[in-house]
Amino acid sequence: MAAPGKQTEKGERRRALLVAAAAELLAEGGFDAIRHRAVAERAGVPLAATTYYFSSLEDLVCAGLDRLGNEKLAYVRGCLDMRDDPAEIVLDLMLGPRSRTEGLGAVLRRFERLIGSGHRPFLAGLLRAQRVEFDGLLDEALTRTAGRRPRPGEVRRVTALVDGMVLTALIEAEQDPRGVAREALREAIGK
Repeated sequence: MAAPGKQTEKGERRRALLVAAAAELLAEGGFDAIRHRAVAERAGVPLAATTYYFSSLEDLVCAGLDRLGNEKLAYVRGCLDMRDDPAEIVLDLMLGPRSRTEGLGAVLRRFERLIGSGHRPFLAGLLRAQRVEFDGLLDEALTRTAGRRPRPGEVRRVTALVDGMVLTALIEAEQDPRGVAREALREAIGK
């Protein structure tokens, strides 16, 4: 939680720096990378700022995960507006845009975050809210791809298909799990 009372402009900047730093560390190293000292160093603020602006490390993790999710959703909305390749939009939404450039490492980190979140019940509400936005955006992407609204359960089936193909590719030591998922997705949606 933020410190009580009205935030100053400097306080708002510091808090934003801490949230951005937590999101970056989460994307780069997963939940274990988020520590008070690491976040403060990345943000370039005193260590005490982490406990002044956030009541716990859990609050800081939530704020970082929220920002990371919002950044991904904003990126994908921009791709939809630019009419980017529908399969790539779906993969960006599901695997994150970093998987385009960082490949296997970004995909592995995303799945580690998903699995790791199951051990952090304090993230459940945030993840449910993100899921609603995620499903809405995936519905829009599939609508643009197929020229029709997805049938009931289709969004979840596409999610299961991509996640399943990526996990299978990871198990089989495939170096391009995004490519494997792309092929299966294009076959499934007919693009």
